This record gives sequence, structure tokens and C-alpha cells, in this order.
Amino acid sequence: MKQAIRIAPLLLAASLGTAAAQDVREGAALYREFCATCHGVDGMGDGPMAGVLTIKPRDLTLLQANNDGIFPVAQVAARIDGRDPLVSHGSPMPVYGFFFEGEDATIKTHTGQPLMTSQPIVDLLTYLESLQND
Repeated sequence: MKQAIRIAPLLLAASLGTAAAQDVREGAALYREFCATCHGVDGMGDGPMAGVLTIKPRDLTLLQANNDGIFPVAQVAARIDGRDPLVSHGSPMPVYGFFFEGEDATIKTHTGQPLMTSQPIVDLLTYLESLQND
């Protein structure tokens, strides 16, 4: 009986779905490969391509500060995968959703609402959240 009691919470968590494991190191590697050219190595919007873009890349270290202290998980995910396009240099920000396809994963927003995405985007969001200046 004790074993059944210990297993029950695990079965409940599995049936409800849990947030994906978050790997900040993998997110950092994805950031360097896909984002640093425009947003800079430190995420401050000063990458080598920034000077030729019509709209300067956003300082990604201020996402939380510019959103009342809350990291905007859903908005950033939508910008990355192309659901929320940004026009810069006459065209949308490169849509990286295709590159970040992978195992389905969820991450929770600040309200606790699960957001369905892919594991690479969860990792990238985790890294971007680690860059935030308080």
C-alpha cells in the first residue's frame, strides 16, 4: 500500500503533463548559433549585424524589466517561432521555428499557464531568462 501511495503522485503528474526539463547550456548554444549575430554575444542588441538593420535589435537583457518585472515567456516564444513577426530591415525577423523543431515540450508562463512549444525553444527561453537584468 505504501508503494502505491508513493507512485500515485508520479502517475498524476504524468497524466497532467509537466513542464519540460530546461537546459540553459543548450539554450546558450542555440543563442550563439542563431541569435548573437544580431542581438550580440551578451544579448544587448549590439551584434555585428545590428548596424545594417533598419530597426535595431532589441536588448534581450531588458525583456523582464520592460514587462513589469515578468519575463514574457509566451511573447518571446511567439517571436522566435514566427507567430508574432517583427519587421526589421524591410522583412520579418528570421523565423527560426523550423530550426527549433524537436520534441514537444511545455513551459509555464508567469500565470502558470502551460505553453506548448518544442524542447529547443524551452531551452532558449530558459537561457534568455538567465540574461535578465533585475
